[in-house]
Amino acid sequence: MSDYKKCTGQEKYKDCLIGLSEEFKACQKAFTAMGDETRQLIIIALLKSDCQGIRVGEITGRTNLSRPAVSHHIKILMDAGIIGLRRVGTRNYYYIDYSESELKKIEALFAHIRELVTDAPDRRGED
Repeated sequence: MSDYKKCTGQEKYKDCLIGLSEEFKACQKAFTAMGDETRQLIIIALLKSDCQGIRVGEITGRTNLSRPAVSHHIKILMDAGIIGLRRVGTRNYYYIDYSESELKKIEALFAHIRELVTDAPDRRGED
């Protein structure tokens, strides 16, 4: 999956932590976007819809948010690479497209964290 599996030895492990720091930076915009409770509601509404996506009006109905609020938060989620847009004529349908999403980067980040924790040097006896 990654070079993290080779993070054995103190120096190599430290280099891997530096690489992990870069991955966190690459995911920062997505983490910030998903950290907002209102945007979490929108993500959940999108996940409850079919793969074709849903329109702003439908999201407002599912979240009890105003249309301008939904549009504002959708823009942030789109800018962060969390959701996609499909246009049909003048209609816009929003969806979570995992194949194009920043979610893959986040998933990889957590996989690397898990690998680093598994391969962490023995810290028993450290203060």
